Amino acid sequence: MTPQITVLAGGVGAAKLLSGIIQAHPPQDVLAVVNTADDTKLHGLHISPDIDTVIYTLAGAVNPDTGWGLSGETWNAMDALERYKGITWFRLGDRDLATHMFRTHRLYQGSNLATVTAEIASAWGLKLTVMPVTNDPIQTKITTPDEGEIDFQDYFVRLRHNVTATAIRIDGAKQANPCPGLIDTLSSAQTIVIAPSNPIVSIAPILAVPHIQPTLKSQRHKVVAVSPIVGGKAIKGPTDRLMRELGHECSVVGIARIYADVACALVIDEADAHLALQVHNAGLTPIVAPTIMHDVPTATALAKTVLNAVPPASTSSYPSNP
Repeated sequence: MTPQITVLAGGVGAAKLLSGIIQAHPPQDVLAVVNTADDTKLHGLHISPDIDTVIYTLAGAVNPDTGWGLSGETWNAMDALERYKGITWFRLGDRDLATHMFRTHRLYQGSNLATVTAEIASAWGLKLTVMPVTNDPIQTKITTPDEGEIDFQDYFVRLRHNVTATAIRIDGAKQANPCPGLIDTLSSAQTIVIAPSNPIVSIAPILAVPHIQPTLKSQRHKVVAVSPIVGGKAIKGPTDRLMRELGHECSVVGIARIYADVACALVIDEADAHLALQVHNAGLTPIVAPTIMHDVPTATALAKTVLNAVPPASTSSYPSNP
């Protein structure tokens, strides 16, 4: 059966929303399409941070203090690596290492990333489908004044995103192919959700894969986005800084302008209710609701709002894209 709900997902924010969606809707009918432009290779291992954050969160195993990694993790391997003055700025816990070892070995055996991701999700007992946007390598590259163009994880983890970004490109995106079946799924899904992930470095790489953005444009009447910006600030991470540095208005109005071509509605927080008319003028129907997800119940409440946001096509009253 084709999943009825398809969610375009980054890491922490998307994982929280998905934890509510699978409470509000049968998980076997949910597909999470996850950004892989954050993937990196380190210590000879293929690491997929956004995929793992989604899986660990939905399995109830994520570190609640960070929103990524595993709860109750130990760090013996990293501590031992310090002895050799190895690369330890990207911290990998002992049990988390097993995930990357398994993924790398299965890829070495010839399996593709979608197959391996499904195996990992199944091992954690998940009933929804977790799918990388592509099996092909894509990589977010960020240009900074002092270091030139660097990989995303250098920017995000090594430099703790404490540098100015002047440009971003998604290396390999033009040559990539969407995972098999993804375009058909997007075309037939009942609702497509753009999670409250960073629109610049989490959602944009998904849209950069050929055929995805045109498909969303054609299905715009059933795409609803959730703003990652509340009161002009990011809930987590550098979304607000990146938007400002790259010339976007850092507000729900800026988010609306980014998604105007591919979504018909934008869920914004009550703190931004006064900007609802400007969101409407940007071409999206504003839906005002609490969007800060403190726990699974609040995520579930938001998920119900999101899933009820797209009416049947025959009764849709959403504005057309200006």
